[in-house]
Amino acid sequence: MGIITKITTQQKNQDRFNVFMDKGKGEEFAFSVDSDVLIKFQLKKGMELDDLSFLEIQFQDDIRKAYNLAVNYLARRMRSEKEVREYLVKKDVEEAVINEVLHKLSSQKYINDEEYTYAYIRTQINTTDKGPDLIRLELKEKGIRKELIAKALKEYSISDQVEKAIKLSGKSINKNTKDSQKIVKQKVEQLLLRKGYPYDVIQIAISETGEHKDNDEEMEAIRYQGEKAQRKYSKLSGYEYEQKMKQALYRKGFSMDLIDNYLSEIKNHDD
Repeated sequence: MGIITKITTQQKNQDRFNVFMDKGKGEEFAFSVDSDVLIKFQLKKGMELDDLSFLEIQFQDDIRKAYNLAVNYLARRMRSEKEVREYLVKKDVEEAVINEVLHKLSSQKYINDEEYTYAYIRTQINTTDKGPDLIRLELKEKGIRKELIAKALKEYSISDQVEKAIKLSGKSINKNTKDSQKIVKQKVEQLLLRKGYPYDVIQIAISETGEHKDNDEEMEAIRYQGEKAQRKYSKLSGYEYEQKMKQALYRKGFSMDLIDNYLSEIKNHDD
């Protein structure tokens, strides 16, 4: 039990107040509160506070401080409920306080997982080359329900997915002209899988980008890879050299017929 003897405004934060009380041993600092809490409890000089009132004031002030933290966090961009919760946990806010803050934010429409999900998906479609599976994974990590993700992802049309996948495929093919057709295809598939595209979209993209090289392009690729293999096995000769070259080029995705043609080419050149 104590009596409020003085309330002063904090110098560095005009929205917070220091409350001084006399609990029988003279005036001393008791606690600080937000202006909203001060008004809510109508705190003033001469007011008597028991222990229960004191605890309730502190709890409400903790809620107010955590609420302000959350609002500032949300001011940067939209967040899911899970993201806000995790942020407050990192700020050492107690669970009971977090629950109150989230309830308040939700009722004020500051957090809304459904709106957040649709906005997030639209942003990813418009600004990135991510496929639906990667977006689904990211939303799951943000705490969005599986049913809500599935519903919102319907906005990501197959035609949009294919268009993005084709662009990615083309870039990958152009970057890997020195690889065999087989390796180029594998790299395209791996890239599109990492980006989150489903298998059927990947197959459409690969067929549309015309991953098939003509004979001259494939021969040019095996010459490039063959030169690297020759440098590696230059100290070998005869059967051992030929086998090592075949193994190296086969692992690079070239057919045995093409490998034989290439080995015959370099043999004739050496002769």
